[in-house]
Amino acid sequence: MPVFSNDEINVMCIYDTGSREGLISKLQEMREYLDPDQTELRADMDSCVKKLKTMTDKQYAALAETLVPDF
Repeated sequence: MPVFSNDEINVMCIYDTGSREGLISKLQEMREYLDPDQTELRADMDSCVKKLKTMTDKQYAALAETLVPDF
């Protein structure tokens, strides 16, 4: 299972829809609203999507149970 950074976990907590596919879709949707200078957030979102696509729904469900924002 991929390892997520604290920033990636925070992004997932903010946009979590309750499912892996839903979160991927939401991250891709919200990425379009970022300003060009929000490069770090864009990179975190891209990294999350890439990692989420490599996971199964079962792996995501286990991860989702532990998602706690670090802010």
